[in-house]
Amino acid sequence: MKYRNPAPTVDIIIELIDRPHRPIILIERHNEPLGWALPGGFVDYGEAVEKAAIREAEEEIGLKVELIEQLLVYSDPSRDPRQHTISIVFLATATGELLAGDDAKGVGIFEPWCVPVNLCFDHDRILRDYWRYRNYRIRPRLG
Repeated sequence: MKYRNPAPTVDIIIELIDRPHRPIILIERHNEPLGWALPGGFVDYGEAVEKAAIREAEEEIGLKVELIEQLLVYSDPSRDPRQHTISIVFLATATGELLAGDDAKGVGIFEPWCVPVNLCFDHDRILRDYWRYRNYRIRPRLG
């Protein structure tokens, strides 16, 4: 019997702490599924998830980030249309100028009131959970 397991991924909510209102960074995806997404990606074999988050941020937006805390793990089997993934979501801060790289077609800086509607995966849910946590310090619920 062949076992199938979900693929581990990371997503990073990055606040730019050198800008008013501490906006967040989203990337415009170059590959399917197309749309806007949090920076992140797959964890390499033998790599710690924290290292993967830092690596993915640098590859996709050209910034070194400081991880602050973990928000939650998102694991709905339908969260990624390509395959079953589990995402460990980190909150991070950064400063500096963005540079789209890796599979990012573009990169954008967004205030909470102007986030694009064409978000990929379950990133709309993740961002709703994040705004609630950021504004009211209410941790997201499991499930």
